[in-house]
Amino acid sequence: MFYSSVPGATSGAQRAESDSKMFDDHIPIHDEFIYCLGAATQVLKFGPWKDLKKTTDDCPPEILFLVIPGNPGIVGFYRTFMQSLYCGFNKKYPVWAISHAGHCSPPPGMDMSDDSVQTEDVFGLNGQIEHKLSFLQENIPADMKLILIGHSIGCFTILEMMKRLPGLKVLKSILLFPTIERMAQSPQGKIMTPILCSLRYIVYMPLYLLSFLPDVVKASLVKFALRGIKSVDEASVTASLDLFRVECSVNAMYMGSQEMLKVLERDDDTIKYNLNKLIFYYGASDHWCPVQYYKDLKKDFPDGDIWLCSRGIRHAFVLDSSKEVASIIVDMLGKVL
Repeated sequence: MFYSSVPGATSGAQRAESDSKMFDDHIPIHDEFIYCLGAATQVLKFGPWKDLKKTTDDCPPEILFLVIPGNPGIVGFYRTFMQSLYCGFNKKYPVWAISHAGHCSPPPGMDMSDDSVQTEDVFGLNGQIEHKLSFLQENIPADMKLILIGHSIGCFTILEMMKRLPGLKVLKSILLFPTIERMAQSPQGKIMTPILCSLRYIVYMPLYLLSFLPDVVKASLVKFALRGIKSVDEASVTASLDLFRVECSVNAMYMGSQEMLKVLERDDDTIKYNLNKLIFYYGASDHWCPVQYYKDLKKDFPDGDIWLCSRGIRHAFVLDSSKEVASIIVDMLGKVL
């Protein structure tokens, strides 16, 4: 039977009590914009937010949690999730997230690209992977232990990072709702492939016109689009405003078109080599990575740490289930940390 519940599963009342302990509205967050490989990049940080390579603390952090987002790779979507993780581990470990290149809306005075730095196709899928590796090499000490958390295409990115830079000190990589194979063949991929690969140019002009609307109107449009979801995280509404900037949406759709064409066969060699470091978490009704993909992976890697969600959490968990997914990860990593 290819079905597993979550480790340390609790009742609804227990989860509510646990979630309340894992969240503190007064935790400061550091939000910065940098150029990485010449592309505008947003970095969110809970916990120590100085340059870890230059820290002079007597007790620098031993472990860094780094979140690699899905697509669109706007880190604001993960704000509640990150804060819940940070509090869930008693504020002991910093939790950072890096946006995808060009998916954030940089502040006034900062361009989307630094023309003085020429990087080939940084907004494409391969460029985004190199973008994350460059960020690690420039900002994280080589001996820093890492907990990598990927969501959707962020899981594919993490597997590629571990393949291309095997010296990374990765303790665990948690792959949430992983789109690591056959994306175009998935139910959602069959719908989105023609849109992303051939028809995406049609939406550029409407997006340009919508970009002139006041933010309050844009937020109302986002809430209307998400009206079928109860208890939408306000952080997700705010993050969605970046998608009204044409460059952000163009870069996200361009990356998405490459995902449909390039995320084909599962990288079993990398999975096998790193199996003891990987935790897979699949959705039970995920149209991007259907249950069959979970069954296939479980069959091929019976000793792997591979889970199927029993809580009905959607692929885009950041919209309404950030705290719950954070609590799942805290349970998963309890013995590791």
